[in-house]
Amino acid sequence: MARRYEDLDAWQLADRVRQEIIALTETGPASVDFRFRGQIRDAESSAARNIAEGFGRFRPRDFARFMQFSISSTMEVSDLITDGIERKYVTVSSTKAITHLVQRSLQVSRRLLLYLKRRRQDPPPFLAE
Repeated sequence: MARRYEDLDAWQLADRVRQEIIALTETGPASVDFRFRGQIRDAESSAARNIAEGFGRFRPRDFARFMQFSISSTMEVSDLITDGIERKYVTVSSTKAITHLVQRSLQVSRRLLLYLKRRRQDPPPFLAE
């Protein structure tokens, strides 16, 4: 059982993707298209932040809703990587590892979402009176 959101595999992967996106957009053509750079960075940061916020909701149904937001943001990152390739900001080969990491992040997040949807909606013991 995770005691902190940082213990969750889903958050750890989202954070790794965030770090890779920052590195990918730090130099080259993507670094000077401030709108593109900001959008892809914001999307992945949103993925990690939604996992953290959902974890703090203490109820599986609420957490599941934030996991859906996180998954959507990660899907946006995937599309933005494709957009970056089409704009020739990055290459397929330079994004191969991060694309794999994005897919892994989605896989783990979806599993957590399914788990949360199956959980009872009772409050955690420390919130029960």
